[in-house]
Amino acid sequence: MSSVDTSLPEEITAVTDPEQNARLSKDVIFELLKNRRRREVLSYLLETEGTVTLGELAEQIAAWENDTDINALSSDQRKRVYVALYQTHLPKMDDAGIVEYDQDRGLIDLSDNADLLMMYLDTDTHQQDRWDRFYAVLSVVGVAVLTGAFLGVPPLTAVPTMALAGAVVVAFCLLSIVHVVANRREQQTVDGKLSRIE
Repeated sequence: MSSVDTSLPEEITAVTDPEQNARLSKDVIFELLKNRRRREVLSYLLETEGTVTLGELAEQIAAWENDTDINALSSDQRKRVYVALYQTHLPKMDDAGIVEYDQDRGLIDLSDNADLLMMYLDTDTHQQDRWDRFYAVLSVVGVAVLTGAFLGVPPLTAVPTMALAGAVVVAFCLLSIVHVVANRREQQTVDGKLSRIE
């Protein structure tokens, strides 16, 4: 009888328990994210938005790591990343429910728990908050309209200046309401994700 423990760490097995449906501990999240290759797996899967093969994933990560083009990679560079992904990183991510990894076919896709890790990544694919731009554009348009009305620009002189000023204020109010609603929805989404973290 062997005394070697081949079981998975408790943090990983806890997330595969059906009763712990779609929950991850912070320890598991940070364990998964502490490795650069696993973060690169997530980034690549976010970019492709679909199922990828182990070969193409390994090639892209090897290219990133060696700061070169995929066509310029040596077979050793490809193999080193391929083996690490195949033997270590992808099985660990699959056990945590971050990716769906079909080891026999070599296919990888994002899984349900992937969104719990995405909020910790700083990637270009995430939508940036652009509300500052909306307010800036509205301010510039409002100033241009009111200045035009004050200077007597023909189409604007047909409308009273107070009505134009009122329209600008109403536009700011409407934009503020939309901003508040969007922030509440985003906060509910984040709270929903955080509620799945132990």
